[in-house]
Amino acid sequence: MNSFYQEIAKQHQELLILPEKKLIHEFIDDLFVILFSNTSKSYESEETIKYKFNQLKKQFDELVLDFSSKADQNKEQTATFFNTIPRLHKEALNDALTIFTKDPAAKSLEEVLYSYPGFFAISVYRFSHQLWKQGLKLLARTISEYAHIKTSIEIHPGAQIGSDFAIDHGTGIVIGETAVIGNNVQIYQGVTLGALSVKKDEAFLKRHPTIEDNVIIYANSTILGGQTTVGQGSIIGGNVWLTYTVPSNSVVYHKNEIKIKDNNPFPAPIFYSI
Repeated sequence: MNSFYQEIAKQHQELLILPEKKLIHEFIDDLFVILFSNTSKSYESEETIKYKFNQLKKQFDELVLDFSSKADQNKEQTATFFNTIPRLHKEALNDALTIFTKDPAAKSLEEVLYSYPGFFAISVYRFSHQLWKQGLKLLARTISEYAHIKTSIEIHPGAQIGSDFAIDHGTGIVIGETAVIGNNVQIYQGVTLGALSVKKDEAFLKRHPTIEDNVIIYANSTILGGQTTVGQGSIIGGNVWLTYTVPSNSVVYHKNEIKIKDNNPFPAPIFYSI
């Protein structure tokens, strides 16, 4: 066992010393509560909110120190991120309104903000995507995986997603790193926007599809390939497997034959031999 201990000690010396994941999770939960769901049991004043944001900035400073190779830039990274929060907040609220408008099961905007896993996954994506653009890619990935753990929705922080994005139900959705999604797109559970090839030497190529504006993708459909585009206004039916481009306003569906029989015996005996 001594050689094993030596191996682990060497590994620790070669890899980054990272914060406990729960610290990252707590930061996201605290940010989410302030922005979308007040759970303090009272209405908070502007000064209280400002104080809480300052506390969050301190938390974020510590996280950046753990993830950035240029520790002297952590204050700048924090300032950049928090300066984008008003825009990200507005984009996320628009997503919530879109979900509320399109889902007949949603009875109030508060229900979407507080309890919808699709909204949580989209909101966390918007924060993690900003961090991805700032070069804090491991932190962005860790944040996005927190949403994945909580919701079973995996959205890579490198994906590009437009405004008014709606996820209905959501379980099992996978959106790859180089996917591009336009505005007013709605996706149901089990959808995969994936790559045709998983070769490591293609990591810097566009491997995932482009979904243009006003597209609906129904449950369990799989759309693959960096050169695959779903034209605007199209509807992709459930269980579709798509690896080629379809033009605007297309309806793509999987043809499946279903036969229904009553409980009466077969009209004639079935003879067979083995």
